[in-house]
Amino acid sequence: MSKELIKGNYAIAQAALNAGCECYFGYPITPQTEIGEYLSLKMPESGLAYVSAESEVAAINMVLGACSTGVRAMTTSSSCAVALMQEALSYAASDELPIVLVNVMRAGPGLGSIYPAQGDYYQSVYGGGNGDYRMVVYAPSTVQECIDLTYKTFYTAHKYRTPVILLADGLLGQMMEPAEFTPYPYPKVDNSSWALDGAKNRDGRTICSYGPNEQKHIKHVVSLFDKYKLISEREVMYEEYQTEDADVLLVGFGSLARNIKAAVKVLRAKGIKAGLFRPITLFPFPDKRINELSKQCREVITVEMNMGQMYTDVRLAVNGVAKTSLLNLRPAGEWMSVEEITEAVENSREKAYAGI
Repeated sequence: MSKELIKGNYAIAQAALNAGCECYFGYPITPQTEIGEYLSLKMPESGLAYVSAESEVAAINMVLGACSTGVRAMTTSSSCAVALMQEALSYAASDELPIVLVNVMRAGPGLGSIYPAQGDYYQSVYGGGNGDYRMVVYAPSTVQECIDLTYKTFYTAHKYRTPVILLADGLLGQMMEPAEFTPYPYPKVDNSSWALDGAKNRDGRTICSYGPNEQKHIKHVVSLFDKYKLISEREVMYEEYQTEDADVLLVGFGSLARNIKAAVKVLRAKGIKAGLFRPITLFPFPDKRINELSKQCREVITVEMNMGQMYTDVRLAVNGVAKTSLLNLRPAGEWMSVEEITEAVENSREKAYAGI
């Protein structure tokens, strides 16, 4: 296989086709519109279902209906539009439907702007719908990971019968870099035991979110969290760079982690033992590994382009073992530069030695 120069949005779209996506329902919004445009050309050529929905609410509910039949279905959107989908995602979690949602983040709150940002961490990791539920969230950092994690997203959704989010950002969706489309690496998941695919020669089935019986509903919610516990044990993903002897651990996700890694190299050249820890799964969050690493560190610094959303989870993971701090020079726009990150870490180190 050879690499090709490709935009992140196009990489996600082609990877979805390679993963066996049979239905796409979407509505345009910057900075992810190219995903739908790409699929609008490719899917009809292959006899697959492409629908340009009348709204984001319509799109996510179409996906909900398609997934109830066991097919591989997807929608893509961005931030303020994903906010409109929260009710359906809550239903999908309760109905245990393998929805795949790609969110290419832009700045908020409200309509915000089209600038890249990381402000949808809470929205994705904790969900904006009603009730108790979680969704698996993958955060790519490169165009290659846009491909690999799109594959993983479809597999995880169907393996565990749960909604899964690929959380990219405006920079990653628009940037181009070399990437390789390897064959889809995961086995096919058998959905025949639950899919609503017609009751010929079998008893009828229903998929229903409403639980009129109190004890049955409690049992259902508990069973969902038993599944989330299993996912947390089996599906945690992260990247470590120069963490073996790090006494300053920088934690960041998404494409911003690329600048953090470069900053670590600069800091190491200056004699500062810095390391990068990048959560790839934002849920399940790699809290156990962060806690282990924090035991050798003087400080754990969370670097993110929002007002401190992942920082909450990092502090819980560290659990007082080391000092924690937040580096978030701005919540949106141009990514923090290598120089800005490096300078902030050096200033923090100087203050620590000065006892400030």
